[in-house]
Amino acid sequence: MVHRSGRIEVICGSMFSGKTEELIRRIRRATIAKQNVQVFKPGIDVRYSLENVSSHNGQKIEAEPIENANDILDKVKDDTTVVAIDEIQFFDNEILNVIEELAARNIRVIAAGLDMDFRAEPFGAMPQLLCRAEEVMKLHAICVVCGEDASRTQRLVNGKPAHYNDPIILVGAQETYEARCRKHHVVEMG
Repeated sequence: MVHRSGRIEVICGSMFSGKTEELIRRIRRATIAKQNVQVFKPGIDVRYSLENVSSHNGQKIEAEPIENANDILDKVKDDTTVVAIDEIQFFDNEILNVIEELAARNIRVIAAGLDMDFRAEPFGAMPQLLCRAEEVMKLHAICVVCGEDASRTQRLVNGKPAHYNDPIILVGAQETYEARCRKHHVVEMG
């Protein structure tokens, strides 16, 4: 099935909010509808599997790891009607041009990722992507402190809140993440 026009759908929220589960759900529905789907993820994301998009609850779907956003344009097949991209926040701003190009080719683009980093600040190209999308779904996790809706990702290093000046992306580091509400999210300053 070819869409009459391309579109951009964004699934965002904190860690543990179900972003990847929703992405996988949409991919499966597109597959059932006999649409040609390609799934991509950043090569930096090796948490569960290099060749799969995997949710925290164990759901997974095959994906192609890529190193930079422009690789997507080279790898999209002529008959592809849906492109899904997980962990979109790890790409540089070139991902915006890539997604716009795909939508201009009448491809439905489904992107999932963190809207805020551990500091509760906009993450990567996500703010611009949210503005360009036809559909935005913001999901919430559950705050591990009080049980309210959580919209933030708390980074803990050795059991203590991360410092504001810590790197945004720490691949393979020994940090822990939790979902937190606004009230219980802490970032060490100074």
